[in-house]
Amino acid sequence: MTIRNLEHAFAPKSVAVFGASARDGSVGRVVFDNVVSGGFEGEIWPVNPKYLQVEGRQCYHNAADLPGIPDLGVIVTPPDTIPGIVRDLAEKGTRAAVVITAGLTRENGLRQAMLDAAKPTLFRIIGPNTVGLMIPPVKLNAGFAHMAARPGNIALLSQSGAIATSLIDWAADNNVGFSQIVSLGDMADVDVGDCLDMLAGDARTRAIVMYLETIPNPRKFISAARAAARIKPVIAIKSGRHEQSAKAAATHTGALSGADRVVDAALLRAGILRVKGLTELFDAVETTARFVPLERARVGIVTNGGGAGVLAVDQLIEGNGELAELSPGTIACLDAVLPSTWSHANPVDIIGDAPPERYRGAIEAVAADAGTDVVLVMNCPTGLGSPLAAASAVAALVQDGKIGGKPVLTCWLGGYTAREGRRVLRDAGIASFETPADAAMAVSNLSEWSRAQRALLRTPSSQGEAATSGREAVLAVFRQVAKEGRRMLTETEAKAAISAYGIPVPETIIARSPAEAEAAAGRLLKVSEQVVVKLLSKAVSHKSDIGGVMLNIVDAAAAGAAARTIEARVRKHAPQADIEGYAVQPMVVRKQAQELILGMSRDPIFGPAILFGAGGVAVEVMDDTAIALPPLDDILSRDLIGQTRIGRLLAGFRDRKPADRQAIIAALNGLSQMIVDFPCLVSMDINPLLADTAGVIAVDARIEIDPEQVDEPGPNPALTIRPYPSGWGKEFSADGTCYHIRPIKPVDIALYPEFLARISPDDLRLRFLSPRKSFSDQMLKRLTQLDYDRDMAFVALETSSGALAGISRISCDPDHAVAEYALLVRTDIQGHGLGWELLRQLVYYAKADGIERIEGTILGENTKMLAMCREFGFSIRRHPKEPGLVEATLELC
Repeated sequence: MTIRNLEHAFAPKSVAVFGASARDGSVGRVVFDNVVSGGFEGEIWPVNPKYLQVEGRQCYHNAADLPGIPDLGVIVTPPDTIPGIVRDLAEKGTRAAVVITAGLTRENGLRQAMLDAAKPTLFRIIGPNTVGLMIPPVKLNAGFAHMAARPGNIALLSQSGAIATSLIDWAADNNVGFSQIVSLGDMADVDVGDCLDMLAGDARTRAIVMYLETIPNPRKFISAARAAARIKPVIAIKSGRHEQSAKAAATHTGALSGADRVVDAALLRAGILRVKGLTELFDAVETTARFVPLERARVGIVTNGGGAGVLAVDQLIEGNGELAELSPGTIACLDAVLPSTWSHANPVDIIGDAPPERYRGAIEAVAADAGTDVVLVMNCPTGLGSPLAAASAVAALVQDGKIGGKPVLTCWLGGYTAREGRRVLRDAGIASFETPADAAMAVSNLSEWSRAQRALLRTPSSQGEAATSGREAVLAVFRQVAKEGRRMLTETEAKAAISAYGIPVPETIIARSPAEAEAAAGRLLKVSEQVVVKLLSKAVSHKSDIGGVMLNIVDAAAAGAAARTIEARVRKHAPQADIEGYAVQPMVVRKQAQELILGMSRDPIFGPAILFGAGGVAVEVMDDTAIALPPLDDILSRDLIGQTRIGRLLAGFRDRKPADRQAIIAALNGLSQMIVDFPCLVSMDINPLLADTAGVIAVDARIEIDPEQVDEPGPNPALTIRPYPSGWGKEFSADGTCYHIRPIKPVDIALYPEFLARISPDDLRLRFLSPRKSFSDQMLKRLTQLDYDRDMAFVALETSSGALAGISRISCDPDHAVAEYALLVRTDIQGHGLGWELLRQLVYYAKADGIERIEGTILGENTKMLAMCREFGFSIRRHPKEPGLVEATLELC
């Protein structure tokens, strides 16, 4: 729904240029000349009160004088004139404009005045301060770029005009074309999220590339990106990779969660491939558009030059790629077709004199290996073999860029002699690169995109995969902390909180004096060989920094002495700190355990972020951590662990047995669920979390909260990715048949073919307002893979068979005030109340979500739906513009 009225900008049939000028060198002259010379076939109207004609065309004084209603206004006038022009265009009936002019700021009030003029009619504004809009397929160049782009199937969104024009120039030199080019400018109204929504459904756009500097509305952006990335590749550059978060932080996590790491995590969950360089954008498009996502990307390399193969391996490993390990059977097959001097390993060096037949045999053997997912074929020019003949042999083997269903990438090194080979490969639909680095980067991009696509499809429950009953216990702790006016929990309080969410902690006894510490140690030493004594102070966060932790205590008297030593250190280093007592705990000794850190912090853009990695006192120095956005589930938690070096150590090495990975995953899921449940969480460290074959245990924990938010209910509204709303399931019975009604899940796509087959053609026509014989896979993905922040759908499943019986859905407008609804019940079970129940559930949800009004567009002949709407309380009226259609509206507040 964020695309409302944007079609007038993206597919205009007429354009009015305000500020069109005959003066040489003026922006108005350049913009108007670009529109005219580009060959736009619709009406073009110059508007400028200074002229009667511009470039031989009648020039109009203002919007009211125009002979028709322009689909798109292009505005190049002084800043103070723009609010009035927008108002005039809106009154004329225009619904979109590109404002190229700069200087409309919050400070001078012109930005808001422009938005106020646009708001009553939902008039959409691209800009201000933009290079303009370019739509090559309709020959529209509405801006002041130095050249027009050629038509193609790549859409470009750029928050920098300079980057947009640079990419247009580069694309022209590399034979790349575009479906849309949008210079977003200051994004006063239309932002990157709106454009992603528009381009997701654009048939001319095969892939979307973006240059991003800021993300002003993160939830909207992520929601739109997730919708688009389910349908076509979305690739982004985000500048500011080395921007750091605040230097001072109450937790290690706050210091380690640099802003750019959170951006990486956010783009990953949105299904977006992030690349570093401008030219890499288009190489990544070529790779992702050719192939489907892979579970793994283990690479088998075939090369006639050993050095080139080694270079490719270096680049592959540096890009976190994976080299395939060839099976003994594959080695035997290669022995049969290659000379005895071949490398006998991956990369498969087939020797510099390799004829085409040798390439063919090696490629077929490597592609057939079950441990190979991607085949990279390389050629170095030699006097003993023809690059062109080798390329022809590869082209004959590969179908649709694959062999045996596996992607094939090629790298023909060299200039003149390799050029014809690359041409043959590209003409055959095979991705071809000039250097080993480029080829390895393509593999890395395919691997990272595949990982992002897997993350995209995860919709963790708001209750977590293992429901917790600890929320009330944690709420009591947080309320007590807030009552005392504190933000930092004591270690004891923090451990009680994480323990309630399933994260194991050692037993802790609170001692108020050294004597009590001695007595507590005496009790614990009956079951433990050693104990630990720690400072308990609400004023000291990092106890070890001032010597507030004493380890390896073996008798009770030593525990009392340790408490007195800690007291002396506190008086010296932090004399103002109150000593509330001491925490006495068993000394957790796990010689084979790995020290981990789990934590969370609030990112200023994307909200709560989860950190995992190598822990201990040197956590910042080690800096082996990864970031993810909550909510998590088992698969997302496993992926987070896998992004770190210590994640590989957890699998075991030498004499160390593998750690209990499922226990680590459970701890991450528990942390995630606490974040979902408590908006008041500001930051958290669980460091170290010891992990070995016996499981995990949190040795220390630190939590900061916002006392003002303690009683705010979950799910946490600061989450960028809204969790699956699992609390909205219900049971329903009708005429002896039982149904389970719940929010839709991505896996429900498998239920659609049978469901649609049991719906009559007439019912499909009534639901979709026109005859429909088939549904593409892309459309089914859009119907089932929702972002629950903007859309909701309820499915009714037959309890006995699990078959899909009916669906109701709503889609919200940008302001989350109005939602469009739709309803479809299987033809064979209509008339038994299921449609009514699905609509009722939809209305309950909409009210709870704060939606003010539900609207639906219905064919006038759909008497059954109209009767149900009237009975339900909808108001019915004829559609003001479309004969035969009826609008049904239900006010919810």
